[in-house]
Amino acid sequence: MSRFWSDHVAGLVPYTPGEQPKVADLLKLNTNENPYGPSPLALKAIKEAADSRLRLYPDPESRALREAIAARHGLAAEQVFVGNGSDEVLAHAFHGLFMRAERPLLMPDITYSFYPTYCRLYGIPCETVALSDDFALDPQDYIGERAQRAAGIIFANPNAPTGMALGLDAIARIARANPDTAVVVDEAYVDFGAESAVALVAELDNLLVVHTLSKSRSLAGLRVGYAMGSAGLIEGLRRVKDSFNSYPLDMLAQAGALAALRDEAYFEKTRQAIMRSRDQLAVDLAQMGFDVLPSMTNFVFARHRSSDAVKLAAALRERRILVRHFALPRIDQYLRITIGTDAECERLCKALAEILGKAQ
Repeated sequence: MSRFWSDHVAGLVPYTPGEQPKVADLLKLNTNENPYGPSPLALKAIKEAADSRLRLYPDPESRALREAIAARHGLAAEQVFVGNGSDEVLAHAFHGLFMRAERPLLMPDITYSFYPTYCRLYGIPCETVALSDDFALDPQDYIGERAQRAAGIIFANPNAPTGMALGLDAIARIARANPDTAVVVDEAYVDFGAESAVALVAELDNLLVVHTLSKSRSLAGLRVGYAMGSAGLIEGLRRVKDSFNSYPLDMLAQAGALAALRDEAYFEKTRQAIMRSRDQLAVDLAQMGFDVLPSMTNFVFARHRSSDAVKLAAALRERRILVRHFALPRIDQYLRITIGTDAECERLCKALAEILGKAQ
């Protein structure tokens, strides 16, 4: 602890991201990165933008990018907010929408672990709502009367780390039952088979939908995320942004993101490949004795019926394969495994077969 810290810093428990080790022949299946790389058009646009214009500040409003996002989703540019990765967009949502006179924020008990981190950072009380025994989210849990009105509701859909998705009817029920409360749906993985709640934005002015280009667009290293919602919600985020950093997206990020969004052919080709590999991996894991949750993401969440998850993860690490383990209640026997190429999934399955064969 440093004597120079602000009063609240000692009490913070920072978010722990997945490992990014620099090891030769390492198979990284721990951080849900896309195995296929960015659109060639995005790479070309980034290179072309790297010229003398970098002496200038970028467009603080990212107008061209916001207009492209709006056009893709049938919205107006004023209904789109962009930021430095969806994590920053979410942080602004916590700051701008959920700090409401000590009222609690509702979230699932098993969800993206950055949400509790933001609550600690901004001093937002949170109340976790248990998922069902099969890890499904029950909309009714967010609809009934509560002793204290919620400051907001947030959940990832599809959920992380379970990979399971909620239908649009259920999302609409939650939002309609809480008309004076912001409902944030984090759709980082929605492009891998789930329905986007963006379709509900026109009729629900309390619904904010957050996307990222890190997963399905293969741009995790560029850091571009965005939110879509009513003009009122977006204005709240903009006020926070312009009180924090007026230029969250640099010229290269804006150029690359815009080109990636325009390359629908590459997007469709790579996401379909990932979904096919995911479905095959789920079958292969089941044949080796794993219980695999139904996934609408670029990862699977699985537990072996007789082998300990920590030992499996350690044995894979010895073979230069990283997967993600969460030492948390209810899910400590599960592994989250990112979908790689077919060859990478085959390498994983061969390693698991060897490990499990030795354990028997």
